[in-house]
Amino acid sequence: MIPAFTRRSTIALAAVCLSSLMFGLEISSIPAILPTLEQVLHADFPQLQWIMNAYTIAVTTVLMAIGTLADRYGRKRIFLIAIAAFGATSLICGLTGNVSVLILARFLQGLSGGAMLICQIAILSHQFREGQPRAVAFGWWGIIFGIGLGFGPIIGGAIVAVSSWEWVFLVHVLLGALTFILALGGVQESRDPQASSLDIAGMATLSLSVFFLAFFITQGPELGFTSTAALSVIGISIGSFIAFLVAEKTSQRPMFAFSVFRIRAFSGAIIGSVAMNISFWPFMIYLPIWFQAGLGYDSVSAGLALLAYTLPTLVVPPLAERLSLRYQPGAIIPAGLFTIGLGFILMKLGSAATPASWLTMLPGCVLAGVGLGLTNTPVTNTTTGSVPSERVGMASGIDMSARMISLALNIAIMGFILVSGVLAHLKDALPTPSDTAHLRSLAKRIAASSVGSVPERSGALIHEALAQGFGWVMLYGGVGAWGLALFSFLVFRHRTCRPGTTPQTGETVPCTK
Repeated sequence: MIPAFTRRSTIALAAVCLSSLMFGLEISSIPAILPTLEQVLHADFPQLQWIMNAYTIAVTTVLMAIGTLADRYGRKRIFLIAIAAFGATSLICGLTGNVSVLILARFLQGLSGGAMLICQIAILSHQFREGQPRAVAFGWWGIIFGIGLGFGPIIGGAIVAVSSWEWVFLVHVLLGALTFILALGGVQESRDPQASSLDIAGMATLSLSVFFLAFFITQGPELGFTSTAALSVIGISIGSFIAFLVAEKTSQRPMFAFSVFRIRAFSGAIIGSVAMNISFWPFMIYLPIWFQAGLGYDSVSAGLALLAYTLPTLVVPPLAERLSLRYQPGAIIPAGLFTIGLGFILMKLGSAATPASWLTMLPGCVLAGVGLGLTNTPVTNTTTGSVPSERVGMASGIDMSARMISLALNIAIMGFILVSGVLAHLKDALPTPSDTAHLRSLAKRIAASSVGSVPERSGALIHEALAQGFGWVMLYGGVGAWGLALFSFLVFRHRTCRPGTTPQTGETVPCTK
């Protein structure tokens, strides 16, 4: 299939895929080096959390604004700037010996990473417009993106073992330079010819709303969800979102066109974006904890066991695109979400087996990965392919905003559910009542696999508590994926077009199914 591409389009695809690899690695490889950073930089637990959260929060903050900027000033131009900035901030991350500087650099790295992500999708949508080349391009993008996310823990651990933690960041300086050269020669410039002005009010208010919402979710447990500080943060987020709605309703050129949600293919695919990130992707952060703390595997064995979860996401996307061309995304996306949910339910059953092992987890892990592979690239292709070509920047911004916001939400939610499940088991299992604050602290340490060596009897209690906590998390992921699969299916099938208009342009034409 690749030989049908022109030389320039092949180079452009290589640039997009390399940038997606870098973006994914910076999400999933960092957890593998946190213990090293704790020792080398003398970082405490909240600081380690911020090293992870700063990147994700920054990505969610910039997504919609960059989509609009790319439409206005050119997607290739913004893409090149983002690649250069990602390389520069990665260099700072790798050279600093100060944890505060690392957190700030991670935030800046997330801003440039979010910009790269939005431009990737817009560039693919513009440069690969026909059915089969488009399917192949998005298929390869999905595979490489999946490698970055799925193999990040293994790659990060291997880099630390062979070299040092700095090279987990410094490798992106070299990759960024290569990506910049490929993008410079291969990517075609494109922009929205009607984007005569920027929606500054919309960009500012939405960015503020997303930032403070993500801050509330990630820091709420530390602040106390009902504390004055936490309520002030969520109040600012809500107020900013209301201001955003007002700004978009009054703007002559809003960056967020609510009318696109009347396109049933777009709305059904956005539901798929959210569903993947309430289940598969946030759980990838917690699954290694279960393999190591729950099943007793070392880091290498846990990484190998994780391949059952991630490998299908690399193999299935090209098949998913071909199935979408034959059976339509309205069937493939809900089917993929249902498969993810079924995988989570099987993982829950596998975690409760006696004894639990990677073999009891294997069917569920593989099935969840297959479901993700069926869903991921059809969702992206559908969101950008169902809107007018000049607004793909806006469409990809909505898509990736839905993904990253729901990812940030559900990393926090799954962590809360995990700790709650562990805490509930401790309360039931311990013979005498204990102080709730002490038990919650113990539950957090058990969930984070930081309780150290314990007697055999206590080890059995910890394993049972972890099994219950992870069982709750898997049930949440499975039921959530099933619920949104049904919702997506109904939206795809629902007839949203009114006779006499077309939702894309508003032209007076007969409504067709």
